[in-house]
Order: sequence, then structure tokens, then C-alpha cells
Amino acid sequence: MKSIFLRYSLAFIVALLSSYLLFVLLPVTLYSTYYLLQIFIEPYLVNSTIIINEVSFTIIPACTALLAYILLLELILLTRNLSFKLSIKIFLQGALLIFFMNLLRILLLIFIYLYFGKNYFDTIHLIFWHFISTIFVAFVWIFLVEKYKIKSIPIYSDIKSLF
Repeated sequence: MKSIFLRYSLAFIVALLSSYLLFVLLPVTLYSTYYLLQIFIEPYLVNSTIIINEVSFTIIPACTALLAYILLLELILLTRNLSFKLSIKIFLQGALLIFFMNLLRILLLIFIYLYFGKNYFDTIHLIFWHFISTIFVAFVWIFLVEKYKIKSIPIYSDIKSLF
């Protein structure tokens, strides 16, 4: 019972304080995108805006995939019988997968805008934002559950153990 209370309290605190992660995620996402773009083209960086051929791309908090990281962390915290060490390992591996997929998403969207125009950008951005991002986090979670042979189901296993 103590473990359940501790995990759920921690999950609640993480949800409340999640916006503080933006202090790390926003600059890391911005500069990683900027430096990767330099491999292919000549971007300019002004504050949180990347300028390419007079087209501006502003990296805003939503571009960091903060909710994907929080969802992964909440799934880990709400899963019964995970050691602290394994929880850290799972989060770091999942966060890396999310980070690299998010960078790929941002780069792809920038190139779509530059080479195919705003209409294609808007459509594909909407698809990525609403569908592919959520599905990707689910796949990351399933991959990590399979990799580490986790038998517990977040929340359900706790409810089952209480009754």
C-alpha cells in the first residue's frame, strides 16, 4: 500500500511540475534542430526561430514533445514492481527514442514546407501532431515492456492487487 501511495504521489507531482522540463527540452530541441539543419542548408538562428531562405520556423514548447516524455514517465511511475534502477533505464531509453523521432519529425516538416509548401506542411503537421506522435509513444512503451519483460499493467495491476 505504501508503494502505491508513493508512486501515485510521485506521478501527481510529475504532472504538476512537468512544465519545468521545458527549460531543458526547449533549448535542446532548438539547438539540435539548428545544428542538424546546418548539415543540409544554411539556417540562421534568432532567439527560438530558425530562418531558412526568409522562411521562419519558431520552435515553441509544443515542438519539444513534452507530453510524450510525460506520458512515458507516468506510465513508468504507474507500473507496479519496477525497481528504481529499471525505471531510470526504461525512461532514458524511451526518452532517447522520443527525442530522436521528434527531431526527425521537425526536420521532415521543415523540408516539407521548403520543398512542397505550406498546405502540405499544415496537413502533415496535423497528422503528426494528433496521430503519429501518440502512436509512437505507445510503440515505445510496448517495445520497452517487451524488452524488459514487464508483466504489470499501469494502474490495472494496482487495482487488482487491492481487491
